Amino acid sequence: MAHRILVAEDNPALAGVVRFNLEQAGLIVTLARTGREAWEVLDRGDEIELVLTDQQMPEMNGSELCAKIRNDGRFAKLPVIMLTAKGLELEVDKLREEMGVQEVVSKPFSPRELTKTIQNCLLAACATAATQ
Repeated sequence: MAHRILVAEDNPALAGVVRFNLEQAGLIVTLARTGREAWEVLDRGDEIELVLTDQQMPEMNGSELCAKIRNDGRFAKLPVIMLTAKGLELEVDKLREEMGVQEVVSKPFSPRELTKTIQNCLLAACATAATQ
């Protein structure tokens, strides 16, 4: 069964590249152009197994989206990967510890490596769920 991924990315060209590569890997992708749109997808109950979010987006940035996700008990274990053009400016340890971000991927990135990172996070989430 294919995994469902929510991609929150405001750059249409980059969102298209990410979607194409993830779909080629057999994943089902839902796109959101803002953090607010991403939250609406989650809040309405779509079955999402991982969130890939850009840090810099209009209306609600990636950190704000992560905070909303972690403050809602429905999503306590939902894996989140953050994309950022400001990788050196972000406090990666804080994102991991306080917001439960599994990985931070700096732009530019290899679509193949991003896909591999997502697949590894999904495998880890499935393994954790199986042991609980």
